[in-house]
Amino acid sequence: MRLGCWGAFAAMKLALRLLPLLVAAFCAAAPVSPAPNMKDNPKLEKAMFGAGCFWGVEYQYEKIPGVVDAVSGYAGGHVLNPGYRQVCDGVTGHAEVIQVVFDPAKVSYRTLVEYFFRMHDPTQVNRQGPDYGDQYRSVIFTYSDEQRKVAEEVKAALEKAKVFRDPIATKVEGEKVFWKAEEYHQDYYVRKGTKPYCHTVPFAPEKK
Repeated sequence: MRLGCWGAFAAMKLALRLLPLLVAAFCAAAPVSPAPNMKDNPKLEKAMFGAGCFWGVEYQYEKIPGVVDAVSGYAGGHVLNPGYRQVCDGVTGHAEVIQVVFDPAKVSYRTLVEYFFRMHDPTQVNRQGPDYGDQYRSVIFTYSDEQRKVAEEVKAALEKAKVFRDPIATKVEGEKVFWKAEEYHQDYYVRKGTKPYCHTVPFAPEKK
């Protein structure tokens, strides 16, 4: 069907009007990249950990020398762009996680994994301390075969040494889409001026 000049012009005007809405919808459904620094420094790497409530995990990892950034978010579920209430209700399958951007020249991925097993109780299933639900599960999402190999090696070494009385519940999985959590979750304890109630083991002794 031919529209003619005026019909084509009207269609073009309508398309231009709808373009901002289409762009906004696409951006809302796309994963948010929390690591703009990685474009400036290609030597930086990413890691992702779920160890219970992300407030405390983020707080502790950001204090590690060599960590450039730690961002709270959600991963491992089946819903696009999940919100906090959805995740808490257990309808999305996501875990609360942090995405860590680090400089491997200053801190190794193995060191970050070893600290992961030290800073929370990896034997607890779908909970951490007083927080219950599968969103609080212990999980490591890896970004490469090498990361997966390291995470599984550290886990196996701890199991062999019987460091924990109960079996380690931590799952080591491949890469999953990371969805940045709402802004009020970012740097939560820093903004509140308080410290974690659950993740109380720092990477290194804090100066008083």
